[in-house]
Amino acid sequence: MQHLASSPAARSAPLRAGLLALAGVQLITGLWLVVAPGAFYDAIADFGPRNEHDLRDMAAFYLSSALVLGVAAQRPSWRAPALALVGLQFGLHALNHLLDVGDADPSWIGPFDLLSLVAGTLLIWALYRAADRDDVASGRRR
Repeated sequence: MQHLASSPAARSAPLRAGLLALAGVQLITGLWLVVAPGAFYDAIADFGPRNEHDLRDMAAFYLSSALVLGVAAQRPSWRAPALALVGLQFGLHALNHLLDVGDADPSWIGPFDLLSLVAGTLLIWALYRAADRDDVASGRRR
């Protein structure tokens, strides 16, 4: 008798939960940017003059990635590609924060943002690796 933990559904449950959690964070961030861009800027995005257009651009990315990650939670074939794209964006976003780490106001925000983005990138990488292994195990990828 095959062990339950090795079944596709059992392997997929933590990955699905991770995708939904990540989608939720992206959704909350995007909604914060839409509903209260000034509060978002003041709390964690003060790296120079406030630019409403750039804040709306950020909201568009966060909301669209939330939607794609939410769909990917339901569609296994979307998981690895969605995580690759969001992970790439997080990694590049972290690199941008590394370059500007000393420009935040208040000064502690720069290192905090950088560390949170690096942690997010690592988490997404782990989810991507799990999705890739799941694709191989299920025959979606060789």
